[in-house]
Amino acid sequence: MADEPAREPRQRTTGGRRPQSVRRPKDGRPARPVVPARTGRSRTVRAAAAFGLSTTRRAAVFAIVVCALALSVAVPLRTYLGQRDDVALQEQRQAELRSQVEALEERKAQLADPAQVEAEARRRLRYVMPGETPYMVELPGDSGSDVPGDEPAKGKAKDESWYQLLWNAVSGE
Repeated sequence: MADEPAREPRQRTTGGRRPQSVRRPKDGRPARPVVPARTGRSRTVRAAAAFGLSTTRRAAVFAIVVCALALSVAVPLRTYLGQRDDVALQEQRQAELRSQVEALEERKAQLADPAQVEAEARRRLRYVMPGETPYMVELPGDSGSDVPGDEPAKGKAKDESWYQLLWNAVSGE
């Protein structure tokens, strides 16, 4: 046993930690503690062991954290998606209103011409100029007049009783 190098005694540290062996190099460098060999346990297992949690408890804590995150994200996400749909609907409505405004401005420009106003009065209101003789020609295929509220009276409806009118309205006759 003379060929074997002399072993140094293990150093003890304070603070309740396990003593570590120290190797001293022969070339005079300072001593380094020997790192113990890694065991087959993973980092999470070692962390769980440090906190005293079993695998089931870790899974439960993880599930609670995931649920809390999902619930904290769900409400703002739902609000965002709802508002995004509302914004798209309002933008579509705004585009429709702009097209209506353009159509009304074109109509206003048309009605600025006195000849156009006169033609509209003749066609829609059936006005005539003083000294003109109006003629009304009704053709058999005409459904009536262009004037709103000027519905032709139905002779058939006047002859029927109220319950017959109701039944015809319900049955679609």
